[in-house]
Amino acid sequence: MAKASIIAKNIVAKQPGGFALEAISFALNKNENLAITGASGSGKTTLAQALCGKLFITGVLEINYQENTELLSKAVLIAQRYIFKNRSNTVDGYYQQRYNSTENEDAYTVVEELKTILDNEEKIDFLLNELSILYLKEKPILQLSSGEHKRFQLIKALLNPTQLMILDEPFIGLDVESRKKLNDILSDVSTKGTQLIIIAGAHHHFPNCVTHVLELENGKQRTFTERENFEVKHRHQTHHFDSSKLPLKENDFNFSFAIKMINTSVKYGDRTILNKINWAVKKGERWLLKGHNGAGKSTLLSLAYGDNPQAYANEIYLFDRRRGTGESIWDIKKNIGFMSPELHAFFDKNISCFEAVASGYFDTMGLYKKLQELQIQNIDNWLKALDLEDLRNTRLSSISSGKQRLILLIRALIKNPPLLVLDEPCQGLDEFQTEAFIKLVDDICEKNNTTLIYISHYDNEVPNCITKILMLENGVGESLLIRKVQSVTIVNYKKPSAPNKILNNN
Repeated sequence: MAKASIIAKNIVAKQPGGFALEAISFALNKNENLAITGASGSGKTTLAQALCGKLFITGVLEINYQENTELLSKAVLIAQRYIFKNRSNTVDGYYQQRYNSTENEDAYTVVEELKTILDNEEKIDFLLNELSILYLKEKPILQLSSGEHKRFQLIKALLNPTQLMILDEPFIGLDVESRKKLNDILSDVSTKGTQLIIIAGAHHHFPNCVTHVLELENGKQRTFTERENFEVKHRHQTHHFDSSKLPLKENDFNFSFAIKMINTSVKYGDRTILNKINWAVKKGERWLLKGHNGAGKSTLLSLAYGDNPQAYANEIYLFDRRRGTGESIWDIKKNIGFMSPELHAFFDKNISCFEAVASGYFDTMGLYKKLQELQIQNIDNWLKALDLEDLRNTRLSSISSGKQRLILLIRALIKNPPLLVLDEPCQGLDEFQTEAFIKLVDDICEKNNTTLIYISHYDNEVPNCITKILMLENGVGESLLIRKVQSVTIVNYKKPSAPNKILNNN
């Protein structure tokens, strides 16, 4: 009888912050692929790090690599976000960095970075084309969207394929077509002999090649089973956050338009990211930004939130005031609750969860002012409502990525802003947290008359309150109107009749 390719017996592993895994046991045969799932904070990423040798473990971990294959006899971990060095040989960064042209000049291009792995331009071109990102070849890494980063990381791993590949949430941030393509690629990689372990926060993110599922709960193994058995067993769970004690009320800030953009364009060198966008967001409207990875969605939001200096070269109005007429960046941010993958990536993780939430009152990355008693009480109420009160004094770096996201989402909501700008807010949340958070956004928008701008590539992550869509494609915007009749959603396309017409459905 052939020996299993991966054998784990009573694995125990500890993170520096104190989180521990214990009693993890499973076995995989050749051609079997594993999905590791569980609620946010259950230990998925910790187990991935342990399996590829990045954490000290006790117990037995046996990986039996195959002979007579060109695949490297090693395990590689593809993390959620790629950390890169620039030409100055530093890794320091800040979340607005990708929007500053001087910073882009210091960043390596995609092809330059890939050649450090394998100096074979023909193979690089082939993989870039396979993942539909050949257009990124000469683009600075700094300018990649979160979805483009995912595909770039996969290409790095495929240039020198290994016998074991561990991917941490590979489908996060990918648009529909990219998810289909990645699904096909992972199936092909598996067929060619690479064994896959996929970290997945929700079972609907499992690629087709997954044969087995290991579910974790609070650092312990809940179940290890074949995929079909897991999906049948875990179909009807639900969860909601308790928002009854939150001070949800309409903000008294008066304005007609939260955002108005007229012929707005953004260029980096010869590349046009946004081309003459005309868009108006009225008070109380709820918009969804859609478009493929790299379509310019996050760039568009950066103009509204004051992170992109090219805003001053365009005709943009925020809360009825034109940008560049004497307002400070703090005047802009004080009326906006903001969350994005970039903010999460570069946020200071060495402060406590309480301090991170409190920083939302001042739109800073740390707490530098004394809080009022009412603000302290408000923070504690939010933490309790989202089941995070036990993390109040815990460092962000010591908790899971999903719980970090929840803390930063509270940060966006804490000051009761008239405008919420949420860029992929459910990344890293498990399916039950996602369901609960979407319901919370709907409650806030209904009770506060909050204006909302939202980005997500998953239909099940879009709040019900959304009624309008701005579709971006090749730098051009197109307005859509959603009509909901009972349980049926109808989307009406409405293209602007002229380039200078404001995109807004009445």
